[in-house]
Amino acid sequence: MGLLLKLSVIKQAVTWMLNKSKIDLDYKPGNVNSPKFMTGREAASLIPDEAVIVGCGMTASMRPATCYHLVRDSFERTGHPANITWISAGGAGARGKAPGSVEECCKKGLITWFISGHHETVTAVLAMAERGEVTLSVLPQGTVTHMIDGQGRGEESVLTDVGIGTFMDPRVGTGSQVEPGKGPQLVEVEGDLLRYRIPKITATALMATYADADGNIYMKDSAIYTEVREGAVAARANGGVVIISVTGIIPRDDAAIFLRAEQVDAIVVNPRNEQTLMIPQRKCMKEFTLGQSAPIGPTMERLAALNKVTKMDPVRRPVDHALARQAAAVFADAGHPGVRTVIGYGLPQEVGRLATEGGLGKDITFMIETGVIGGTPAPGFFFGMAINPQKLITSAEMFHYIEEHLDVTILGMLQVDAHGNVNVSKKSSKVKEYVGPGGFINLVTYARNIIFVGQWMARAQMELIDGKLVIQKPGIPKFVANVEEITFSAHEALKKGQHVYYCTNVGNFRLTARGVELYQVAPGVDIQRDILDAAPDSKIVLPLDGHVEVLDASILTGMGFQLKWGTKGSAQAGSTIHVPSKDGRPFAEA
Repeated sequence: MGLLLKLSVIKQAVTWMLNKSKIDLDYKPGNVNSPKFMTGREAASLIPDEAVIVGCGMTASMRPATCYHLVRDSFERTGHPANITWISAGGAGARGKAPGSVEECCKKGLITWFISGHHETVTAVLAMAERGEVTLSVLPQGTVTHMIDGQGRGEESVLTDVGIGTFMDPRVGTGSQVEPGKGPQLVEVEGDLLRYRIPKITATALMATYADADGNIYMKDSAIYTEVREGAVAARANGGVVIISVTGIIPRDDAAIFLRAEQVDAIVVNPRNEQTLMIPQRKCMKEFTLGQSAPIGPTMERLAALNKVTKMDPVRRPVDHALARQAAAVFADAGHPGVRTVIGYGLPQEVGRLATEGGLGKDITFMIETGVIGGTPAPGFFFGMAINPQKLITSAEMFHYIEEHLDVTILGMLQVDAHGNVNVSKKSSKVKEYVGPGGFINLVTYARNIIFVGQWMARAQMELIDGKLVIQKPGIPKFVANVEEITFSAHEALKKGQHVYYCTNVGNFRLTARGVELYQVAPGVDIQRDILDAAPDSKIVLPLDGHVEVLDASILTGMGFQLKWGTKGSAQAGSTIHVPSKDGRPFAEA
């Protein structure tokens, strides 16, 4: 990191630290024509007890921090609104590390039911659940957005194939109940499909960028739309109250109106609203908005510096970078020029970056669950936005779009079992460690090709030495007999003919009718000792002829690493390893 960039990032971080909690809930702008402009405290008084509130945003982006603060402030001053049901489609917390997230409202007696696709970031609500102060419900993120959208048209439920064969299917797992037996069951089996429900939305806590003096709402210089439009329409259709926070007042532009004034009940202006964490909306990063052609390299460097300052993004080791290159090569195999892909948070983001830097970027249309099409997905806590996006739509529109257009999805994994099922949603039986699937279940339901990326073992010590992977100390196997929770159903994927890959440090695996098959191995790895004997419960199978390809050394070292569509990229094997069956039988029988 250059000195000037480092100083700039530090200045930005310090400025944010000094101003992060400065929200004036008594502020009301002058020179406006609409009585819908209110102070934060006036707006909060419109929310009744037992309201069902829908929020918006993803992680730190498009988060309605002002609305969170006005709800909490009202509850602390007056005891109202109380007994709230809160719906957040995606991850809306800050892991307790930053103000301005939905965690502001995680107070005993304020929220009593929390419904979301992703709980891990909302550490405060998980702590409440552990104390028995709140009921938790989980639903696929995309399905939540479709139910919000449907309520705006008077629809009470959604019938879909999303979640069949996973823990969301009551025949397989706990359905919507994070804690078995606690809370209403929001999903039921209907024929060959699943029917999902959420309670009627009666209030909103939303954010847009600007309003005009007449009360019309705009998304000028917005990076994402998420659930803003559908949330407002749903609350209004149900006779509820629509509260939305904006950054300031701009001239009226009828062609750019996002929500009409008659669709909104209260507009709260906060000049300190943020585009995302540490980035004021008034001084937003234009790179995240439409119509830009910012240079990718310098922008990524700045984002990496901001992630480093906040320590929100994990530090990647050489073995992690090698794994990302490995998965990028698999992506080059599975994809094609013009491929449309969605990548998940974490290591999959590195895969997307490598694919772009490896020369494939011009042939890839990245899509993000927040509604971003095109551009380069942003890393770390900027997740949900893209550099130089080509088009913005709402989250509900995006999840409908992927049903027909998702060629490849690249996602993380916590566990894989002997059948090929994957768990990403449940770390343990402890509610305080619950994760949730986010949009994962929606994506794996419809993607033609699925690439899972994750460590071979937890807490293992591995190093790259002379172009080979050396396992210095084995860890806890992630390939097990049975996963904690089925977030991806291998059985359903095989029925649909989906192509499924599992990329780990020791090698690449693929889903077959015979089980999870090892087909490529990292140099330095002993297949019998480091894979078959290290995870015996996973029942890994080998190719029928017993020959396993060896990954090219450039995958591990990065030296000379290149990618090409459909030619196995850098994963083109220079050699193979023959692994004889212990009892001499063909591998189809062994």
